[in-house]
Order: sequence, then structure tokens, then C-alpha cells
Amino acid sequence: METPQQEVRELVAHLFRHKAAQILSVLVHVLGLKNIDVAEDVVQETLVKALQQWPFSGIPANPSGWILQAAKNQAFDILRRRTSFHEKEPEIIRQLEERFSNEAFLQPEPFQDEQLTLIFTCCHPTFSGEVQVVLILKTLCGFHTSEIARAFLTSETTIAQRIVRAKRKIREEDIRFEIPPEKELMQRLDAVLQVIYLMFNEGYSATAGEDLVRKDLCAEAIRLATILVDHPAGNQPETHALLALLYFQSSRLSARADEAGNLFLLAEQDRSAWDQKMISRGFYHLDRSAGGEELSRYHLEAGIASCHAVAAQYDATDWKKILDFYDALMEMDPSPVLYLNRAVAILMLNGPEAGLRELEKIQNNPLLKEYHLLPAAFAEMYARLGETEKARSYYQRTLQLVKTEPERKFVCRRLEELDPDG
Repeated sequence: METPQQEVRELVAHLFRHKAAQILSVLVHVLGLKNIDVAEDVVQETLVKALQQWPFSGIPANPSGWILQAAKNQAFDILRRRTSFHEKEPEIIRQLEERFSNEAFLQPEPFQDEQLTLIFTCCHPTFSGEVQVVLILKTLCGFHTSEIARAFLTSETTIAQRIVRAKRKIREEDIRFEIPPEKELMQRLDAVLQVIYLMFNEGYSATAGEDLVRKDLCAEAIRLATILVDHPAGNQPETHALLALLYFQSSRLSARADEAGNLFLLAEQDRSAWDQKMISRGFYHLDRSAGGEELSRYHLEAGIASCHAVAAQYDATDWKKILDFYDALMEMDPSPVLYLNRAVAILMLNGPEAGLRELEKIQNNPLLKEYHLLPAAFAEMYARLGETEKARSYYQRTLQLVKTEPERKFVCRRLEELDPDG
């Protein structure tokens, strides 16, 4: 009996999201970073093989084991076809046989060292921050070029060109597949944490598309951060602070939108739906983050998130403490987006007029010209002041800037609430 194509596609996509990075990191470890193209070919061809065979042969009893065996066979086939591997073929085959054992893949988190090495390699200083993110999404998270292009609001061609240029640099500059020397480690770790932070943010609030939340991206960010804190190279206070932040934020994912794609702000969320286990993990890592002497932005943002996590109701939130965190963040990075978020804390502490005064200080900042949350914040404050026409005007401006369907529906709902009689 044939298996439905959709069922196969969903299972294969799930397996590759979770297994591709493990297979790829082992292959790069064995074949060398210069042959990352070969490793990617193995992963892709294994995926294609599963998509072609399973609809007719049925889903195997052990799909992960099938993927593992197919990837190993695919690697052997490619080795035999490529003359560049002939001299090293016996040793490469021995290593693949050893590392691609079922026992190894049955471990809770197999090949953490290889995956961690690949993370640090993708964040080599020779690459720009944006290219670092692209490389990690492509190699470690198994994202398609089209998905990455959507995240960066650019074309597939542009992303493909960035990847090609990055791989050319790997070959030309002989970039090694290795954890960097200690003197470079902290500098490289900063980039790794920033990449994970950006990845999570894209999952928490997608920049475009039908869905507001992409739980797969959030889960990948947590997985990578967990690999980091479990290894001496990444087990640093700021890594724990970032992981605490990710857990606090993730605890609210299910309450941010319903199945119909309706967005709920923090004040509207059903707090009984927040994941208490994730909140507990957040506090565990926040406690571990206190071990160092430096205060990072992740410590402060995790502090803000922890205030929300413990508040029984939105109005009962410790806004004074949150404002203190924002003030400290502003000293580190006085960005207009932070200033906007700080204005919301001031609104909750001192009322909408005080919040408006803060927003007016950044309303002409060119960096916020196309940022939809600025007119949305204006609209919210004017609505609280009862200035309906101004609120409506700012919500209409917001409507022109939003790029996800849930946000569009949310703004339309707000406009209806301003004028319930239509």
C-alpha cells in the first residue's frame, strides 16, 4: 500500500531538520571543511532518496536508522566517484563506519563536539555577521535557500551568491574546521551568541509570511545554545543568560497566536498557557549566568523577560524594574528600537502622555522609517488617551508596514475596536 506523499514529506522534513546538522557535521569532520559541498550533496541526495522511495515502499520501521544508512551509502558512492578522495578512501571509510554507527546516533545529543565546531567555524571573523547567520541556517539548521531569503527579505539568488562566496573564501583562505584558539574564543563566542539571538528573534516574530511564530527556528536556537553551555568552550555566563532569555520567551510561544493566526499581545495572553517548565529552565540558567563579572545585554534582556514570567497579571508586572533594565541596556546600545520598547515601560509606569513624549524623540529617526512597531506604539498611546482619530491614523500607517498576516489581522481588529459601529 502506498504511503501518502504529504505524510512522507512532513516526516522527511522533520527528520532532516533534526538529523541534517548531525550528519553534515560528521561528514565535514571526516572530509574536511573544503569539502563541505560534498557533505551537503550527501545530505540532500539522502533527502531526495527518502522522498522518492518511501511513498512506494512505505515509511521504514526505523526512519532515523534508514536515513543514517542511506547517508553513509551515499557518502561511499561519492567517495568512489571522486578521484580527489582515492588516496584517503580507506581511512575515510573507516571513520565513517565508526562514526555513523546506530549506537552513536542513539545518543541523546550525538556529535555535539562536531556541531559546536561547525558553529564556531560558521562564525569565523572573515565572514560578515549576515553571512554567519546564513551559513548557520544553511548548514546547521538545514534551511532551504528560499527560507533564508524570506528571513532576510531578499531573493534566493542573493542568498545563493552569499553562500557561494563564503565557500570560496573557505577554500581560498584555508579556514579550518576547529574550535578557535583560546585568545580568539571569546571574540568568536560573541558572534555565535549573536547569531543564535537573531535566529531566535526571527522565529519569535517572523519578518514576513503567513505565520507570526516559527517554532522550529526557536527550537533550533535553544538546541544550539544548549550545545554551547554543555561544552567548556561555550559554558560562559553570557551563554547562560542568552539561554535563560530564550527559555523565558519560548514559554509564551503558544499564547502569542491562536490556530486561526490571531496575534495576542502580552497584555491579552492567557497566562495559564505559558509553559512553566520552560520558565523554570529560564530561572535555572539566569542563576547560572550570575557567575561572571560582566553584565551582557542577554543578562538584562533575560531580566526583563523574567519580570514578565513571574507577573500574575500584566498590570501587576514590575515596570519599575523593567525600566531600570532598559536604562542599563540603553547605556550599552542606545538603539531606537530599545528606546521604543523603553517608552512602553514608561507608558505603563507614568501613563500614555509620558510614553508619547518618549516616542516623539525618535519619531523622525530614519532607522525606524519602515518599522511598523513605531506607528503601532503611537496608535496604542493615542487610543489610551481617547484620541481616536490620531490612533486610527497611526494604525492605518502600521497597516501599510506590517509584513505578516497575523500582524495585519491584529491591526485590522484594533481599527474595528476604535470604530465598533463601522
